[in-house]
Amino acid sequence: MNNRLTPIVRALLIANVVMFVLQNLLGELSMLPLMLWPTGRHFIGMDHGLPVMVGFEFWQLVTYGFLHGNLTHLFFNMFALWMFGPALEATLRSRRFLIYYFVCVIGAGLVQLAVVTAALKQGEPPFPTVGASGGVFGLLLGFGLLFPKTRLMLIFPPIELSAINFVLFYGLAELAMGVFQTRSGVAHFAHLGGMAFGFFLLQYWRGRWPFSRIIR
Repeated sequence: MNNRLTPIVRALLIANVVMFVLQNLLGELSMLPLMLWPTGRHFIGMDHGLPVMVGFEFWQLVTYGFLHGNLTHLFFNMFALWMFGPALEATLRSRRFLIYYFVCVIGAGLVQLAVVTAALKQGEPPFPTVGASGGVFGLLLGFGLLFPKTRLMLIFPPIELSAINFVLFYGLAELAMGVFQTRSGVAHFAHLGGMAFGFFLLQYWRGRWPFSRIIR
């Protein structure tokens, strides 16, 4: 497994850390336009006597992936990017790796946008989505497909799995947590969206189902 930093992985790590520092220096209020919000306009409070309104803007499908809720959130996403990203970038090459990563981030954002907008219609309050997790879960999926027999060790429970079984385990766990709404505040369906968009993009590039007949 290649853990030597590759150019795009290095750039993504730096960009995420820089944005986290800016979040803490400038404050959350200044970052509201960069977070992913449900469609429509929403009042979330007052600032210096003026109403604070938020809503979905197209650029948020990219910018939300560079913001994080706290240091732990940032650390685990960056650790996974460092762990799985270099091998994928070395295999796909930098240009395709960059496309793949952002397709996963945007795909995850689209799924999350649909979920939170639907929740809003059911009476839930508007809330933002932040984090690189959609892209990271896409990387996890890509690693499992391209290096299926690589052995990975879970921290809890401490068992060893092949990469493809590791991906299946996490995918099913995210689906279950999304359906039963465990770990409230975590964008489980966004994670699955990142994996799904990554899967179909890799299948398209490899000329495999469901694109095999189209490619041929």
